[in-house]
Amino acid sequence: VAEILKDRPSWFRDCRAVDVINVLSTGNGGTIELLYMQLYAPTTLAPARDFWLLRYTSVLEDGSLVVCERSLNNTQNGPNMPPAANFVRAEMLPSGYLIRPCEGGGSIIHIVDHMDLEPWSVPEVLRPLYESSTLLAQKTTMAALRHLKQISQEISQPNVTGWGRRPAALRALSQKLSKGFNEAVNGFTDEGWSMLESDGADDITLLVNSSPGKMMGINLSYSNGFPSVGTAVLCAKASMLLQNVPPAILLRFLREHRSEWADSGIDAYSAAAIKAGPCSLPMSRGGSFGGQVILPLAHTIEHEEFMEVIKLENMGHYRDDMIMPGDIFLLQLCSGVDENAVGSCAELIFAPIDASFSDDALIIPSGFRIIPLDSGTDASSPSRTLDLASTLEVGTAGNQTTGDRSGRCGNSKSVMTIAFQFVYEIHLQENIAAMARQYVRSIIAS
Repeated sequence: VAEILKDRPSWFRDCRAVDVINVLSTGNGGTIELLYMQLYAPTTLAPARDFWLLRYTSVLEDGSLVVCERSLNNTQNGPNMPPAANFVRAEMLPSGYLIRPCEGGGSIIHIVDHMDLEPWSVPEVLRPLYESSTLLAQKTTMAALRHLKQISQEISQPNVTGWGRRPAALRALSQKLSKGFNEAVNGFTDEGWSMLESDGADDITLLVNSSPGKMMGINLSYSNGFPSVGTAVLCAKASMLLQNVPPAILLRFLREHRSEWADSGIDAYSAAAIKAGPCSLPMSRGGSFGGQVILPLAHTIEHEEFMEVIKLENMGHYRDDMIMPGDIFLLQLCSGVDENAVGSCAELIFAPIDASFSDDALIIPSGFRIIPLDSGTDASSPSRTLDLASTLEVGTAGNQTTGDRSGRCGNSKSVMTIAFQFVYEIHLQENIAAMARQYVRSIIAS
């Protein structure tokens, strides 16, 4: 359990990396580690966070295992970690895990998460995201417990976990989608992203990335044998404030009514670009694709996250010059459909895939994230805590009866972040940039 919890990137989607800088042994058989951790920013409106941490792991006399973590401040004359570009240094107050052995071979797990995410450095409207205990609980504490529960279920009852016969492979895919989307939203320079000049109205941010690491896996030679001119990825992203739209309802609309916001010509272009090397530019033509079929693939035990393959039918009649099959497939990750989950954010992330999909296939995700900004969610009543914990009882997540939610929807605010990525040939950059900017604006408008 301790090994899983310490491997934060495996269960904490916001965690970009944890580097162990140094390890020291203590006299009683414990270890002290110096860690540098980076967390993604959830929206395009605030910088990412990083931490300089000390982690102490030790076994107590009764066989319990304890892992304590806290930020190392310069006042302690300890080693220092210089500030990193694009990151705001946040503070972890004493946090950690107590894992007690349980008769019959299980464990009882206590988790404490306590962070100061420096809310002063974000726009005022976003501060609830950086101050809310409910959000921290959903994103970190609950995520850790759910992940442990999922893995224990896979080990004990391999047939009923919802992640099918290859749970580890499917989980790796969902992480790949999530990470790719987070990288697009954050656009770090050390990943190779650089910003394009805006067209004056700066509601949409455009970034490009032509670093070799990003392009690995794209089939660069054409069917006629000539290599293409050099490819890159363009990302168009924006965040907007929504009033009175519950995240779960908006997510369901985006998922079930794709034809109302998506342009099938652009879907066809994205699918062709990852197959044969980029192809000619899409002409935006509204609507008229045959519809989508949702093919369920996998889900976590409590269905708070599921993966599916979306089949967009009858796309072949779009362009005569596109070497395209009639159907297009997207791999899609969806979370936050349960309206009763307090403080959870809703996400729909998808990427075009080839029918001959393999584990190391290139995934260039796009999608939506909607995060509630309700300041009302942190009424610090004891029942609020019980509420969160009760969602962990398997099977009860859908039918809790808490009376205080209905009154809150009236003035709910949320922030929606959109990021779309396109593979393109370098010489077409201006056209693709114009197309991407227009597309994201049309989605926002709709």
